Amino acid sequence: MRAMWDRLLTNCNIATMDPAVPGAFGAIEDGAIGIQDGRIVRVGRRIDLAGYRAGRVETLGGAWVTPGLIDCHTHLVFGGDRAGEFEQRLNGASYEDIARAGGGILSSVKATRLASLDQLVESARPRLHALMRGGVTTVEIKSGYGLDTPTEIKMLEAAKQLGESEAVRVVPTLLALHALPPEHRDSRDAYVELAIEDMIPAVAEAGLAVAVDAFCEGIGFTPDEVRSLFEAADAHGLRVKLHAEQLSNLSGAALAAEHGALSADHLEHADEAGVAAMAAAGMVAVLLPGAFYALAETRRPPVDLLRKHEVPMAIATDLNPGTSPMLSPTLMLSMACTLFRLTPEEALVGMTRHAAKALALDHEVGMIAPGLAADLCIWRIGRPAELCYWVGHPGPERRIVAGEDA
Repeated sequence: MRAMWDRLLTNCNIATMDPAVPGAFGAIEDGAIGIQDGRIVRVGRRIDLAGYRAGRVETLGGAWVTPGLIDCHTHLVFGGDRAGEFEQRLNGASYEDIARAGGGILSSVKATRLASLDQLVESARPRLHALMRGGVTTVEIKSGYGLDTPTEIKMLEAAKQLGESEAVRVVPTLLALHALPPEHRDSRDAYVELAIEDMIPAVAEAGLAVAVDAFCEGIGFTPDEVRSLFEAADAHGLRVKLHAEQLSNLSGAALAAEHGALSADHLEHADEAGVAAMAAAGMVAVLLPGAFYALAETRRPPVDLLRKHEVPMAIATDLNPGTSPMLSPTLMLSMACTLFRLTPEEALVGMTRHAAKALALDHEVGMIAPGLAADLCIWRIGRPAELCYWVGHPGPERRIVAGEDA
């Protein structure tokens, strides 16, 4: 007699996103998925799984099942908002103009420092719910609006509370070098030292982050400063990632590659040397069409170079209060295709398998394959490309996280 599973989803089409399954999207038509103890135990054609028993057998009526979407780059926790800057940009101010005038990131820093932990959690919750309604089952949440150790810790504790109270996997990142805080305007070296000597050790000891990030840019931090930060992160057992080549080329992608970074993100100004370095290091390129759109940028990331060097491309919302107020993961899929000219399959891989790799979770989520977590989305669509075709598709009919409806 066959073993009893917890759950069997049947009469469905499956976009496994598994490269071991031949064909576009790793698709299995008229398929079935067996789930036990929150994990996928079998996936295949329905006829091949006939006769298996489960506590719950559910017929999905021809719906498509994909892996749960993964938003691998967000700044979801912050105080206040920056709608006023949206108006400023429409009146001609540039991102750099606003930042140099004390707005931008620093205005969010002021509001975040003033907010209590509970206020940060509850203000972030509706934004997280929007991502979840759109199909997200795993989300990375960066700090970076504190710029002092207590507030950075407060932000990461807020991210932790959201992960514990909502049906979503939260991956926390310490964005230690995001901007220069106002109290260190004339003591830049002292702030970098604070991030290295105080912030990273405190966060590592508390176990509040799995990676360290930085903004390597003319209005951010220099390659030498980032290099020192990455060395400290490595010394404390934390992975690294980098905001790189968004507004200019400071060879941040190559720097990230030198330090075995998980990803380099944005990359509009990346060159072939940087892309080749990423490929050699096994990194992921995280593309952020929402920021490209919101800032009305014209220079696209070098998608053809990334394809040429076979660098995995992930897609994320970059949800943040100033330059990417994006709450729809499916809109990012559409924008990745229309703005960056990715194919629908590349875009969906970018919010599943490649996004998982960008978070070092490809052993756990990102595909529908035996042994991985049963994080799934059920979509009432005719083909997977519709997730990119419909602009701002409202989201899946159902989300399943760790084998349970969420």
